[in-house]
Amino acid sequence: MRMITDLLQESARVKLATADTLAETASLAAVKIAQALKEGGKIMFCGNGGSAGDSQHLAAEFVATLDHRKPREGLAAIALTTDSSLITAFSNDFGFEGIFDRQVETLGQAGDVLFAISTSGNSENVLRAAQVAQQKDILVIALTGQSGGKIAAHADILLNVPSDKTMHIQESHIALGHAITAAVEAELGYK
Repeated sequence: MRMITDLLQESARVKLATADTLAETASLAAVKIAQALKEGGKIMFCGNGGSAGDSQHLAAEFVATLDHRKPREGLAAIALTTDSSLITAFSNDFGFEGIFDRQVETLGQAGDVLFAISTSGNSENVLRAAQVAQQKDILVIALTGQSGGKIAAHADILLNVPSDKTMHIQESHIALGHAITAAVEAELGYK
């Protein structure tokens, strides 16, 4: 039981530290996302493993709604992690490292937003997606752990959770994603 208590307390501590250090930056991200959506842009998400799941989760929050008791129109978002035919075909023919940058290159437009999610900040396929996004004038928001990793150099907005433990970083990524979604909804006038 002590282990569970300790893990939950550490999770809470990391989220409180995240609130203290990243709230202002997350607010800036929300403003930029709302502006992109108002101008006809879309949000793209990518990541591996748990971050792939987070990509799908957060894209769903934008397209569906954050709170089902407050319905609103859908907001354009897509997880680049969901097309198994594309991912397996591209990986088989060209390598796993290019599965996201090819999609950003093909589907992304100037004025869009890319959430590049990597707890280490060093996932090669996520890094390459961020690099292509920069070349296409797509805003890059990186969700990482404490160091920011290699992706930090390619992020317009860096949300580096103050932890080096994957589980706590991921927990804070979802919390940040929910908070940003709520702030975007408010920026767009949804109450």
